[in-house]
Amino acid sequence: MKAVYSDLHRSHDPQFFLVRGVVQRTTEQPERADRLLAGLKAGKHTLIEPTRFGQGPRARVHSPEYLSFLADAWDEWSALGNAGPEMIANIHPVRNAGTYPAHIVGKLGWHTMDTAAPIGPGTWAGACAASDVAVTAAQMVLDGEDAVYALCRPPGHHAYRDLAGGFCFLNNSAIAAEHLRQKHERVAILDVDVHHGNGTQGIFYERPDVFTVSIHADPSFFYPFVWGYAHERGAGGGLGTNLNIPLAKGTGDDDYMKALAAAEKAIRSFAPTALVVALGLDASEKDPLAGLAVTTDGFRRIGEGLARFGLPTVLVQEGGYLSDILGANLTAVLGGFEAAR
Repeated sequence: MKAVYSDLHRSHDPQFFLVRGVVQRTTEQPERADRLLAGLKAGKHTLIEPTRFGQGPRARVHSPEYLSFLADAWDEWSALGNAGPEMIANIHPVRNAGTYPAHIVGKLGWHTMDTAAPIGPGTWAGACAASDVAVTAAQMVLDGEDAVYALCRPPGHHAYRDLAGGFCFLNNSAIAAEHLRQKHERVAILDVDVHHGNGTQGIFYERPDVFTVSIHADPSFFYPFVWGYAHERGAGGGLGTNLNIPLAKGTGDDDYMKALAAAEKAIRSFAPTALVVALGLDASEKDPLAGLAVTTDGFRRIGEGLARFGLPTVLVQEGGYLSDILGANLTAVLGGFEAAR
């Protein structure tokens, strides 16, 4: 399988992470990509440099004011003269009859849902590179590739149309799906990250043309806590095109595969002609953030299950944090996919 990758992700090197009131180094580090690259090398996958598509694909998913905020944020923050080394909001106005702020501190609060997406001097460049990786993979599928893997960093599935959060700024999976929509009338997004893909859900919640499915640790005990419940089914024209499958803490391989089978049944009923997989690897039993307990062999089985959809597929990297088996888990899922295809 061909894999798209850009080293420009390294410009985004966040430090701040608040865990139950304790500040620590974030788990979303550039080293993640190094371990994933090792997994690609072990699987003998061909690396492709991304094409720069510009703002167009991002603007099909994200609002103009949000993209403008991200592009200018660091310069505006730096101009304050007494600001910290990363942009972390001290207000979150939740937009209750609010007015869009003019000041960068207000904009930061307006466009971030939590403190887990600190913005630094290279964040915009890294996020844009990740979106180009996703769009390049989607374009390769449009051009005839059966399946392509996109090594995106920073990840994207927690990012809404105009909100950053949970390590995410631009929703790479949504951007890839929207790019596929140029030729595919109906696209499905299957999110297998341990965390609910709340941003992806929000972007397509009222859309009938993109079916969003997320298999994740139950938000009653796990981030994002307030989205990802089974009763969230879409709204308006999109009613019935969102499916959440929350899993109990510590769910292992066999029960995970049952959830994947339920997702497959629902997606087949939607009859899409292309698939985006939001490929989180943080459901691993060894992941530092994991609420689930999928083994490396379990990831191989997940890869086999994804291949059985038989659809043109873009696999977009989401979570998966520093563990000794991160690379092996990627090798396993892509290997399982190829073997079953």
